[in-house]
Amino acid sequence: MKKNTPKELALFGGKKMFEKPISTSNLYKPNLDDFLVLMQDALDISGRGKLVKTLEMELAAFHSVPHCITVCSGFWALVLSIKALALEGRNEVIMPSLTYRRLADVVAWAGLTPHFCEVDKGTLAISPATAKPHINANTALIIGVHPIINCCDARGLEELAKSEGIPILFDGVESVFETIGGQKVGSFGQAECFSFHASKLINGFEGGYITTHSDLLAERLRKLAWCEEEINSLFDGAIDIPLPAIHAAMALQGLREIDLQVQHNLSIYRHYQKRVKGQKYLELLDFDESEQTSFKNIVIKLGDDWPLSRDRTIKILNSEGILCRAYYSPPLHLRVTSYKTIRVALPFTEFASEIYLLMPCGYQVGINEVDEVMDFMDWIQVNAVEINKYFAGLS
Repeated sequence: MKKNTPKELALFGGKKMFEKPISTSNLYKPNLDDFLVLMQDALDISGRGKLVKTLEMELAAFHSVPHCITVCSGFWALVLSIKALALEGRNEVIMPSLTYRRLADVVAWAGLTPHFCEVDKGTLAISPATAKPHINANTALIIGVHPIINCCDARGLEELAKSEGIPILFDGVESVFETIGGQKVGSFGQAECFSFHASKLINGFEGGYITTHSDLLAERLRKLAWCEEEINSLFDGAIDIPLPAIHAAMALQGLREIDLQVQHNLSIYRHYQKRVKGQKYLELLDFDESEQTSFKNIVIKLGDDWPLSRDRTIKILNSEGILCRAYYSPPLHLRVTSYKTIRVALPFTEFASEIYLLMPCGYQVGINEVDEVMDFMDWIQVNAVEINKYFAGLS
């Protein structure tokens, strides 16, 4: 639905453009008939363990590693990996501040202290150069987080960790399909963690998994995931860690149809490229097409010529049913927490957290929706002076 004047914006009382909101989540819906076949095993007590094992075997092959351990969520995949890898007698975990909003909570749940570092200006990710200044005698672990677009310098971080004698864990939640120098994400560091949340590339409704080359680590993680007494003693309470079979069925079917998702994502990305090309006020973050990539997420940088603040832009879009999101904002080092953190001024992180938008994408978004959204962005830019007046309470 087109707008003629700022007064017609939903934020100011007008009608929404999208009564059914469009989001930045993947929300992949697999082939129903094939999914229901897998569900027969999920509902059969004798087939549940087999279904989970099949998923783990196919994921291990997909990531080119010998071991995959599934768990109930990406959150717990990270917690268990941190508990298993962190050096004893040390308590700090080096991690970026410009990242997943709950990653510091994850570290705290594991009983350790988040130590925030800057990100690289080119990749928006932790790098050897940004991590190294924070390494000290209390460093127990480094978490290399792949950003929403492309990947961090995994090989450089591996070399840094090795030279310092510190384990490294990678958070590959947004980089399931990607390669780095032709090597599959999931096969770096001591371990890598992933999510089956509905917003992710492999939609299992919910769930998570860990990949590793290490036989000893895999044995330790399986014990943590499947031994009720072990996990309860670590976290002082009853926690159900194993992946439910229904989630395994959904994730397995999504994994088997992953190429269909990537083709859809590519078509959406190409259309955003077309619409943003040549504009002075918007810039699309490009995927590195020299590597294998899923094209899953769409991130736009607001240029100096964009006439509204990022937060006002989000309010306008969200009110119209366009559920775009701020890119990792506020950064973690600026959040108030009930637990100890180690934080310093991170000027680039703070700057970057104010200029990027995650735009509608995923399997529920088509070319027509992209056009409507980008036409609306053009309209906002043209009518920005009047829109700002409305924000200021002027007519």
